[in-house]
Amino acid sequence: MTRRPRARLIYNPSAGKEALRNHLPDVLDLLELGGLEVSCAMTHGANDAIIAARQASIEHFDYVIAAGGDGTINEVVNGLSNLDYRPTLGILPAGTTNDLGRALGIPRDLKKACEIIVKRNAVPMDVGKIGEDGYFINIAGCGKLTELTYEVPSKLKTHLGQLAYYVKGMEKLPGLKTIHLEIDSPDFAYEGKAMLCLIANSNSVGGFEKLAPNAKLNDGLFDVILVKQVNLPELITLARLALKGEHANSDRVIYFQTETLTISSPELVELNLDGEFGGHLPQKFNCLKHHLKVLVADPADGGRLALP
Repeated sequence: MTRRPRARLIYNPSAGKEALRNHLPDVLDLLELGGLEVSCAMTHGANDAIIAARQASIEHFDYVIAAGGDGTINEVVNGLSNLDYRPTLGILPAGTTNDLGRALGIPRDLKKACEIIVKRNAVPMDVGKIGEDGYFINIAGCGKLTELTYEVPSKLKTHLGQLAYYVKGMEKLPGLKTIHLEIDSPDFAYEGKAMLCLIANSNSVGGFEKLAPNAKLNDGLFDVILVKQVNLPELITLARLALKGEHANSDRVIYFQTETLTISSPELVELNLDGEFGGHLPQKFNCLKHHLKVLVADPADGGRLALP
């Protein structure tokens, strides 16, 4: 008798207005009917998903399914990425913004997302490495604007959804200021003031689906976006341009691609990794090409990540 592939579902019960908690029996039924042998691990606090993903790898599960928002996915990626055996990653977008799900074309509809998983179409995907043992899958950033994503309380996100980010953003606008950054890479160097620096692995950041218009999830390159000092009207204009993917043409924006870079600052600068607090500068960033396999829709069915 052929063994059914084993999958460990790691889920955040508070993600996305608790949508997953309310539909968990249906999700498990769909995955089981799709031919997977599924067991669950529920997260209760920080780093739970890291521990659960690492254990699933040690036990040689075939798949690890991250069900939650970008923070949950980030923890699962951190649990898998420093191990020799890495199960294939499945994603059930159940968070507030779901940047990685957007970039991969995985729908928020849990039934449709489960249909993608059970088809088991796996493709290689890049992973960002920071320092010696930190990882991110979608975005690393620094600057006051990036801080609002991890300053929004989880209860506020549960009740207001993406509106919570705009509420927090309006609160922070009067206090926006530049930071001094020193950026060094084989492809570009910069020293000076900046409002924001983003190191993107995908084109979708903070709900902006064209923020890194040239980014590809499996090209072995980061897309780096640097916003120089701007006033409030200029910032609003840039935000409008970003919705259309036209901000890279602005003289207030620097945009380049690279495999590796180092960022430092004489100031105390916090880092944001996939929407969560990620320590402080200085840090070195490396793009690990094709480091994880991820389950996505076939391009013929609307998938956005094809075989390289």
